[in-house]
Amino acid sequence: MTKRLMTILMLAVLCMAAGAQVIDPVRFSSELKPDGHGAAELVFTATIDDGWHVYSTRLNDAGPIEAELVVNSSDGVELVGTLMPRGKEIEQYEEMFGATVKYFEKRAQFVQKVKFTKPRYALDCYLQYGVCNDQMCLPPQEAPFQSAGEAPVAAAKDDSPVQETAAMAAAAEQAAQPEGDTTAVDTMATAAVMTAGEMASGDWPQPVADELRALGGSTATDLSQRSLWSIFLLGFVGGLLALVMPCIWPIIPMTVSFFLKRAKDDRRRGIRDACTYGVSIVVIYLLLGLVVTALFGPSTLNDLSTNAVFNIFLFLLLVVFALSFFGWFEIKLPAKWANAVDTRASNTSGILSIFLMAFTLVLVSFSCTAPIIGLLLVDAVTSGNIIGPTVGMFGFALALALPFTLFALFPSWLKQAPKSGSWMNTIKVVLGFIELAFAMKFFSVADLAYGWHLMDREVFLSLWIAIFTLLALYLMGLLKFQSDMIGEQKPMPVVCVMGGLVSLAFAIYMVPGLWGAPCKAVSAFAPPMNTQDFNLNTHVVEARYTDYYEGMAAARREGKPVLLDFTGFGCVNCRKMEAAVWTDPRVADRLRNDYVLVSLFVDDKTPLAEPITVDLGNGRSRTLRTIGDKWSYLQATVYGANTQPFYVAVDADNRPLAPAHSYKEDIPEYLDFLVQGLRNMKQQ
Repeated sequence: MTKRLMTILMLAVLCMAAGAQVIDPVRFSSELKPDGHGAAELVFTATIDDGWHVYSTRLNDAGPIEAELVVNSSDGVELVGTLMPRGKEIEQYEEMFGATVKYFEKRAQFVQKVKFTKPRYALDCYLQYGVCNDQMCLPPQEAPFQSAGEAPVAAAKDDSPVQETAAMAAAAEQAAQPEGDTTAVDTMATAAVMTAGEMASGDWPQPVADELRALGGSTATDLSQRSLWSIFLLGFVGGLLALVMPCIWPIIPMTVSFFLKRAKDDRRRGIRDACTYGVSIVVIYLLLGLVVTALFGPSTLNDLSTNAVFNIFLFLLLVVFALSFFGWFEIKLPAKWANAVDTRASNTSGILSIFLMAFTLVLVSFSCTAPIIGLLLVDAVTSGNIIGPTVGMFGFALALALPFTLFALFPSWLKQAPKSGSWMNTIKVVLGFIELAFAMKFFSVADLAYGWHLMDREVFLSLWIAIFTLLALYLMGLLKFQSDMIGEQKPMPVVCVMGGLVSLAFAIYMVPGLWGAPCKAVSAFAPPMNTQDFNLNTHVVEARYTDYYEGMAAARREGKPVLLDFTGFGCVNCRKMEAAVWTDPRVADRLRNDYVLVSLFVDDKTPLAEPITVDLGNGRSRTLRTIGDKWSYLQATVYGANTQPFYVAVDADNRPLAPAHSYKEDIPEYLDFLVQGLRNMKQQ
């Protein structure tokens, strides 16, 4: 796996962040130090918070994000050599990457030598670096550098004129200042950056995060804690489903019998070995969860959770898993891997041999467990919870290991366990339909973020209606797959037929959604109502504005408060709130008549007319290139949050009127939130 692919995976998830705190553990400053002989050193100096570390240069491709200088544009200046680290470099083997890495703590410095080739120069570049602590990793960070002006010494003449800008003037003054004295330069550079941003976007509102915190209100913390339980339960159910797959269930009695016979003279030892086997299964999957947790660290932005490449990859991955469950092909790891581990287990003894036997089971059962684990990890990663993958894998492994332990403790239960049969294939096919349905969600996210309009709401619902109708026909015995043709054909059991009726009823339930019915049961997965081309529903609440400044101007004209709805095309909980809370007549009336509703999509990939450069302090800046970037930056810097949904009631001057509100499907509480904002607006 290349480092770029690991970067994409680490940033996935962006869909719903775990909390409302923006993490900023590293601060970079940069300066250009001329040597008086037509060359200079570009120096990036980092101050790193305790517990965090910044990775060095020239790391293994399978390792973390290394420090790298990226040049956007240059004129009259050339790089000499490669980026060099300076300082106390720590070298250590890290299990999560399976490689030896180098990093810095507390302070780091990266130096790039350059030479000037013209009398005037202009350089626009940034240092990209990776930063982690023991629990999490942040997405690739950037430390920008821009400088232009006269070269420190005369160089070859260039007849082409170079237009001097405010940034160039600041850089020219930098060359005239004593080395190390950058105060005036930093001030001028910051002023130039902010002026460019203001010209492109209008004045940024003053931050009101402290005022919102003083008012109190709901946060995303409780949600993320509750989601851990849901992820654990999802993993546990996934483990139970994996148990009844054809490549695992038949192994259970053979494995347990092996352990009991292995120590027939000492039953206690047999039970101990079987329990160790079960614990080993838990440990193996838990390690997998920890690796995924390390890769999918919390992200401060919703960048790649709505990235087309990433979501199309997930879509194709789930489709492949579904087709494998339908029996079109079988996903297998190389047989030599399992054989090698099995041989090693036979040649060792004690706990290590049992652990290797468990590892052999994991490899052999990969064809059955991979699609379930894949769906579990996709859900855990996109939940935004930092330790979600670890918790999910723990639940999965616990369910998978329980039978080995329980049957070892109570051998008589083996006689009562159901025998292997065609019912296992039925479960596989049903899971294939479910994975195929979930795959549509990820294609929809990419479609919404980039405005392709290939999967609007009615298209999505049509596909789900077809999928669950086919599932109903299969469970009723009216649809067969090639894997069902093996052996004697029998009528479908009553349980399957009843399940088919439920699936058919669910498909019929979605049919009115083609004409605009809310279909609340699927609102978390289906695209928003505003993508519906033909909609007979007149009770839908839609924002009048999707631009902050236009909404504020309308509120000023009408004398109404503003409800800022920070949302996202790929935000599951946003769709739940819109379907479960906004559709209530009392809430809808307030939103339509008493407020100016402004929905700001933080994952909108529409490019801005001109990029906006904003100053982040400490000599750093950031370029906002899409509409989603702009609203995400606004939410984080002005309102101190980066989770969606996030609702803020303010007046036309951006003064908070009530505590901020996040995801909670509680209509009375949401009404109280709206009423409190209106009451405070009248008092003002």
